[in-house]
Amino acid sequence: MKLFAIVGTNADFSYNRLLLKYIQKKFSNQAEIEICELVDLPAFCEDDDLNKYPRLLEIKQKIQDADGIIISAPEYDHAIPAALKSLLEWMSYSVHPFKAKPVLIVGASYGIQGSSRAQLQLRQILAAPELDAYVLPGNEFLLGNVAKVFDQDGNLVDQAENQNLQNCFSDFMDYIKLHHEKIVKK
Repeated sequence: MKLFAIVGTNADFSYNRLLLKYIQKKFSNQAEIEICELVDLPAFCEDDDLNKYPRLLEIKQKIQDADGIIISAPEYDHAIPAALKSLLEWMSYSVHPFKAKPVLIVGASYGIQGSSRAQLQLRQILAAPELDAYVLPGNEFLLGNVAKVFDQDGNLVDQAENQNLQNCFSDFMDYIKLHHEKIVKK
């Protein structure tokens, strides 16, 4: 299984990046997970041409080639970061690589609610007709109190959260398999 994981921020340090690296390591026997950074990407402008930006074209292709997408979204002022919103706008304007693509949303935050509001907003955005992603319903990984749940090696040490992550990832893998079976039957 080939997954493409998007760090939903362009910040130098992010617990969401740490979470994706942990997921990449923890589930390496189940999936090949490539992590995508949102650094040095142009802000979306509908008057601009995506084809001028090789990095955006590369991301579009990797989304298309992946069996599924994982987006780790922090929460800034009850919303997703501008860098992630801009990428999604690029991927919905003249190209549509998210169309019918299975997506898992995860998120880490300093607060106790994880990134619940950002995840809700992200689900709404991904449901837009221009994106039309298949986000696994009812499957949320909301990691709160992140400054206390990772050790210095980047391992998630909270056992309850680890089990929750295991369950979410397992459900997502099943979701991808069902999605591919449905496509093959058509």
